[in-house]
Amino acid sequence: MNSINRQNSKAKDSPVYVVDGCRTPFLTTKRGANQFSAADLAVAAGRPLLLRQPFSADAIDEVILGCVIPAAEEVNIARVASLRLGCDIKTPAWTVQRNCASGMQALDTAVRNIQGGHAGMILAGGVEAMSRAPLQWRPKLVEWLGGWLKARSVKAKLQSLARLSLKDLRPVITLLKGLTDPSTGLSMGQTAEELAYEFAINRQAMDQYALASQQRLAQAQKEDFFAEEITPLFSPDGTVIKTDQGLHPGSNIEKLSRLKPVFDRPTGMVTAGNSAQITDGACWLLLADEATVERLNLEPLGKITPASWAGLNPAQMGLGPVHAIDSLLKEYKTPFESVDYWEINEAFAAQVIACTEAMDNQDYCKHELDGRQKPLGRIAPDRLNVDGGAISIGHPVSASGARIVLHLLHLLKRTKTQRGVAAICIGGGQGGAMLAEAA
Repeated sequence: MNSINRQNSKAKDSPVYVVDGCRTPFLTTKRGANQFSAADLAVAAGRPLLLRQPFSADAIDEVILGCVIPAAEEVNIARVASLRLGCDIKTPAWTVQRNCASGMQALDTAVRNIQGGHAGMILAGGVEAMSRAPLQWRPKLVEWLGGWLKARSVKAKLQSLARLSLKDLRPVITLLKGLTDPSTGLSMGQTAEELAYEFAINRQAMDQYALASQQRLAQAQKEDFFAEEITPLFSPDGTVIKTDQGLHPGSNIEKLSRLKPVFDRPTGMVTAGNSAQITDGACWLLLADEATVERLNLEPLGKITPASWAGLNPAQMGLGPVHAIDSLLKEYKTPFESVDYWEINEAFAAQVIACTEAMDNQDYCKHELDGRQKPLGRIAPDRLNVDGGAISIGHPVSASGARIVLHLLHLLKRTKTQRGVAAICIGGGQGGAMLAEAA
């Protein structure tokens, strides 16, 4: 395991405030592509956020947006979104990619740039339109097409056509390719199966966790806990989407237990019901330094630190949050017990359960966390993902890292508590964690 630590102690101590934040409802993928492109979603989340501020969009010094699957017509999607949002044409905008943590990476980079004195205010976040992940031609078809284009005579074209195989016409589903780790050949779901085996997590525990996620989201929506966090989406046909679409009101243990395994058939335990949903969505946060907050007389939502990043075995990528949390708490000298609430992105129920087990396992902490002699600690269930998580809300890959930070800040405000940690696992064997504090 390897981790990145901060260097400049003076810069690290400079507070970075989250002035405000906003996200779209998260849209599940039913059949084919949803009607909003990634840039549409980014603009839909950013426009109301900027309109409610007491300053104009040209006050923003930089725009940073995470995105894993930008469309060909939205290359450097951060710039596309920033111009559509009315940011000054001179405002630099750029796109970052760290798989599932791309949104958190955008926030981390923004915090560092502000602490380094390079900017006073940055708009940062993440967006993904997973339903629009492109189909790709197979290499043999690309090779054949090149030959076809070079053929000049009718005879040559007919000969080329005769070499075309129908199986080469099958498209490559890039979304599935992207969810498979190239170094291990394992899909993200298969890595969750690995963790379930290692920590003896059974199917019932996974389904119980998934059901709790659904129930918590249902209660949060009933209590209108997302009112300040979500802005409605307005579709071209006049439909208004106000809430996350991943909620299954009729979900119960019986229904969940009947679902077939997806990643390790026929004996696996990870199903569509206890996994994060394929989702579209966007989330932005406005970050500013202390001088900007005072000059514009802003009332910030809270403060965040630079993130801590960690690497580990890609086959155990779901444990990335454990390693990143360990690094984060050490770096900021934060006792585990002082954290009021935790947001650990729910890629899979098995993965979140494994994280909680690993953090409370003395052998794991001693051998995997740089010789830590005692376990990190046990997270109380009523302090973890209390309003649901990606299993129920959805997981638009690049937006999730920003969403969990934004929601954590709103949760601290609502509960009048002080400190929280947001953490996320990352395909390829990494983890990220960020400390959030009430204003």
